[in-house]
Amino acid sequence: MHLTSPPVHLTHQRGPLHDLPDSPEAYDAVLADVVEQALARLTPEGNLEHPDCVDDIGDTSLGITSLLALAWQRGKDPRLPEAVRCSLAFHLRERVYVDDNPGYPNLTVRGSGLPYARYTLASGAHPIGDWPSTVWALLQTVNVLDLAEGLVEDEQRAELVEVAHGYWSWLTEATFFNPQEAGNQAIGCVVGGLMLARHLPPGQGEQVRSRAIALYADKIRAHRVADRGALLPPEHGGAYDNNYGPISLSFLAQAHRISGEEIFAEDGDALARYIDARLTGGGFDNGGPRYSEQHSGFESVLGLRYFGARIGSDLGRYRGDTRWGRHAVKADGGVDGHFAWMLVWQIQDSTRWHRTPSTTPTRHQLRAGTVSVAFDDRMTPSLVEAAGTYYLPAAVNRQHGFGPVTDGFLFCRPMGEVRVRDVRADGLAAKLVTKPVVGRDHVLRHVRSLYVTDGTSLWTTVAVERLPGTPYLLAGLPYAADDGDRVRRTAQGQVTSAGELRLTHPESDGVDQFDARAERTQQEAAFALAADPRGYGNPDEGWRHLVSSTALEAGPAPGAPEDLHVFAVRYGPTGGFAPTFAYDGSGLAVRTEAFTAVIGEAAGDAHGEPELTLRAE
Repeated sequence: MHLTSPPVHLTHQRGPLHDLPDSPEAYDAVLADVVEQALARLTPEGNLEHPDCVDDIGDTSLGITSLLALAWQRGKDPRLPEAVRCSLAFHLRERVYVDDNPGYPNLTVRGSGLPYARYTLASGAHPIGDWPSTVWALLQTVNVLDLAEGLVEDEQRAELVEVAHGYWSWLTEATFFNPQEAGNQAIGCVVGGLMLARHLPPGQGEQVRSRAIALYADKIRAHRVADRGALLPPEHGGAYDNNYGPISLSFLAQAHRISGEEIFAEDGDALARYIDARLTGGGFDNGGPRYSEQHSGFESVLGLRYFGARIGSDLGRYRGDTRWGRHAVKADGGVDGHFAWMLVWQIQDSTRWHRTPSTTPTRHQLRAGTVSVAFDDRMTPSLVEAAGTYYLPAAVNRQHGFGPVTDGFLFCRPMGEVRVRDVRADGLAAKLVTKPVVGRDHVLRHVRSLYVTDGTSLWTTVAVERLPGTPYLLAGLPYAADDGDRVRRTAQGQVTSAGELRLTHPESDGVDQFDARAERTQQEAAFALAADPRGYGNPDEGWRHLVSSTALEAGPAPGAPEDLHVFAVRYGPTGGFAPTFAYDGSGLAVRTEAFTAVIGEAAGDAHGEPELTLRAE
C-alpha cells in the first residue's frame, strides 16, 4: 500500500470563504480582470467562451456578457458597450436552440419550438444536462436585462426578453420540472422566474411570479427531507450535499432579495442553521448524495453571507474551493462564464459577513474555541474537530460511528428516544447524550456520552451498563488536518485515553477497507463503493458499504463503578490524563484535571430528561 508522502491535500476544501476580500474595490478588481480576459478572448463572431469549454457550455458566453454589463454599469469603460452587444448577438444567434435535442428523456411536449440551452453543443451528446443549463441561461439572461439600461438597444433587449420568457416556458411547460431531483437547480429556476417577471408586462409578469412561487411551494418545499431536526430542499435524492447545499442557500437568498416573500427567508434560515450545526469551527464538512468532499466557492458566498447575518453566526468559516473564489475557471485559470449570475448577485448584495459564532446551544452541535462536535440524526458524532484535526466516524464490521464495541458489535444505534442536555459553566461547554441501545443479547442498555470542552481540548466520557467480553470505545477515524489555508489528509491526531489506546488499520487494502495512511480520499473511496459512476452515484450510500477503517480504540478506564464500563478520551493537547470516577448517590461523578461533572441516572429526571452538573477545577 502506498502511504501518504508528500501530504495529500483535499482538492476542494481550502480557505474559509469570508477570508476573500469583498469590498467594492476588491470586486472592481475582479471585474477588471474579467474585462481584460474577455476583450482578449472575444471572437469576431462575439463568442466569449473559454477555448477549452465543452460541458456546461450553453450559458457561458452569456455569463461573461453579464459580467461585462455589470462592469460597465460600475465603471463606464467605453470598450464595453460594443462587446456586450456583439456577444449578446452571438448568444441569441448561436446558442439558443428550438429543435428538440435527440435523446432528451424528460420532455412533456415534443416539438414545442420553445428555446432552451444545451449542456453540450453536439446533438444528442449529453442531453440530460439541458434542464440545468437552461436554468443557468435564464439566470444569465435576466441579469443582462437587469443591467441593460443605457447599454442594450431596444430591439436586442426585446429579443432577449422573448428568449428569457421562452426559457421559462420550456423549463416549466415542455419538460418535467426538476428532473435531476436537484434542489439547487429547482430553486434556481424559481429565482429565474421571479427575476423575469419584473421585465414582462404587468399581467404576464404577475402570472410568472405566481407560478414561480407555486412551483417552489408545491414542487420543492412540499418535498423537503428531514435531517438533524431540519427540513431541507432535497439534493440528488438526499437531504443535503456539502457542495450544492450552500448553493441552494444562495438561491434562497436571491429569491428573498428579489421577491420579499417570507417563505424564502424562513427556509433559508432553517437551512443556514442546519449548515451551522454540521460545519466544524474550522469550516470542514463531509458528506452528501452527490459529492462527499467537493465544496463550492463563490457560488456559496451570497447565501452564507446573507443568512449568516440573519441567524447571527459565522457561516463564512465554510471552507470553499478558493480556486473558484471569484468565478468559475478552467484548468489554466482562465475565466469561465458558468455560474456568473452568482458573482453578479454577490457583488450587488451589500450584506456584510457576520464573523462571530452563535452562542445559542443547538442539539446537533457542540462548539467552543477551536473544538467542535457535529452530531448526526441519531446524536452520534458525524465529525469531531480538536487541535486542528478532523475525525470521521470509524467503521467496524460494516457498522459506523463512535461508541462502545464488544464482540464486534457497535452500540450507537438508538432503540428509543435520544435525550440531550446542554450545560455551560465556568468557561466550559458540555453536552450529555443519553441513548437507549440493544445489543446482540437483546438486553436494553443506556449509553450516556458526555462531551466537555474548554475551547482547546475535548473530553469524552462514555458510560454504559456492564458489557460482556472485552469492550472498547470506537473513538473515531483521524482523517484530515488544517494546514494553513489548506486541508490535508492525515492518519494521526492528538488523543489521550484513560485506558489502553490503539490506532488500528485494516488488515487488507480492499475497496471496502479504508486505511487513513493511504493517499485515497474519503470521497474517492465512497464513489468506488457507490452503485453508479462518479458524479451520478451517491457517495454517502457507497460509504455505508465500508466494512472497516482506521480507528482509534480506547479500552475501559480503570476505577469505574463495578456495574458500569466507563471510557474516557481526551482529544487535543497531550499531557497527564487520569480521570477518576465515583457513584455518589445522584449519578456518576467524573473528575478530570479541568472539571468535575456529575452524570445523572440513565432514567433522567421526572420527565426522563438527562441530568448533568458541571464545574471547573
